[in-house]
Amino acid sequence: MARAYPVCALLLGGVLMLAMVAAHARSPMVPVEEMIPVELATVGLDSASGVPVVLLREPRVGDVVLIHIGANEALAILLGLQGVPVPRPMTHDLLVDLIDALGGRLERVMVDALEDSTYLGVLEVRLEDRDEPVYIDSRPSDALALAVRTGVPILVAPPVLASTRGQEYREIPGSDAPVTALGITVGGITDDLREALGLPPEPGVLISRTTGEAAERGLLPGAVILEVNGEVPESPMHFLELVGETPGERRARLRVWQEGEVLDLELSTEVPAMPIPRPRTGTRV
Repeated sequence: MARAYPVCALLLGGVLMLAMVAAHARSPMVPVEEMIPVELATVGLDSASGVPVVLLREPRVGDVVLIHIGANEALAILLGLQGVPVPRPMTHDLLVDLIDALGGRLERVMVDALEDSTYLGVLEVRLEDRDEPVYIDSRPSDALALAVRTGVPILVAPPVLASTRGQEYREIPGSDAPVTALGITVGGITDDLREALGLPPEPGVLISRTTGEAAERGLLPGAVILEVNGEVPESPMHFLELVGETPGERRARLRVWQEGEVLDLELSTEVPAMPIPRPRTGTRV
């Protein structure tokens, strides 16, 4: 059974939270209405430098754009994407819990500027006693790690997207990182998984989670995506690339094996509105 936090600790947390808001509040560099929604796809490596990058799918053009992040933040984002439970709250889990405990709500996160080769980020937080949202300065990597834990929208300023477009990336060696696009998170299929889950022999990628329109249309974890726009996705990254090649304004065409049946459906390439469930920590003692 969870143990209640001492009142003094909660009050101290509230004081620290208010001090943080006062010290780090700033307005977004670009008007919020001008920013572009993106979907956090996965984490990879910069092909030139080997530095971790987070991959964001921008649906208007179909591009994947990159933002350089640190190794610890890359791990935090991957843990959030994979929904890995941890026995005790990690730093980003703790911050989400603190905002919740103080009556706040994270509304969305933004990457709003690139200054002197440094990306700038903002958290938009709604507090119970304020009519207007509070904007808090943040490193984009921390903001994105919070976003994958809460499912809040991710917005990026057009100049940031333009500055990162066209850069090349590669997969993290030895990782089997999940990839998300169209509100569908997919992973590779091993022989053991194929046998254990009774999957078909055809190549494809395995669905582990769905949100938005994909969930509304009935796609379930354990289904296999056999084709995207008529082509077979050979890996999770290839799935992302095929989605990105969907012609502008058209819906992505999927062929899916699910529970012994083959389904054909089309999904919007826009960023899904429904949140990604936040991974749960283990029992608190």
